Amino acid sequence: MNTARLMSLVLLLGAGACGDATSPMDTGTPTSPTASSAPAAQARYRVTFRATWSPATHPDRFPSNPHFSHGNVRFWEAGGIASPGIKQMAELGATSPLDSTIRAAIDAGQAQSLLLGGGISSSPGETSLELTVTREFPYLTLVAMIAPSPDWFVGVSARNLLESGDWPAQIVFELFPYDAGTDGGNIYDASDLDTRPQEPITRIDAAPFRNEGTVLPLGTYTLTRLLP
Repeated sequence: MNTARLMSLVLLLGAGACGDATSPMDTGTPTSPTASSAPAAQARYRVTFRATWSPATHPDRFPSNPHFSHGNVRFWEAGGIASPGIKQMAELGATSPLDSTIRAAIDAGQAQSLLLGGGISSSPGETSLELTVTREFPYLTLVAMIAPSPDWFVGVSARNLLESGDWPAQIVFELFPYDAGTDGGNIYDASDLDTRPQEPITRIDAAPFRNEGTVLPLGTYTLTRLLP
């Protein structure tokens, strides 16, 4: 029996030299920002991954047991080609070889840390973890496989948490579905069908996620700043 779930692989990036790499698909909105010429050297956040994906929000052939996998660099972006690590994450919920790619970036001084969050065994549901971001490494990337699915996932790509000039009290990212472009299936439990050549990563705006003409988010990532 297929299990519908959200598997959360959480990646903290340091990309101090690259421009703001926010994808136009990201909808994170800072709340209560405070302009400052010298923000604190670091900030602690609690990241809560809340899945709202359910038969009520996405009724088209909703799987019997929905879940998400646990699990100047850019590890993925809309319109780009999925790396082998993103392919394995999106198709299998695997943390490897994506974790090796990130650790190599850390060793090269291009990223700060890698965090692996717990999976959501049944959607709706939620899971949380804590992280520390710094002025040198203010960019955040998050990905989570949608399961079961051919190669679908949700995520945030290289979001600059300091874009408002200071560490915001809270940021909420609405999570819409993406197709990694590595498998040609178009239903949750499609048979394996590698896409050759690979297609670009695209936001899904059709079945089975469209409900009454609209694709609703499958959940949210909420970053809440913690006191020092």
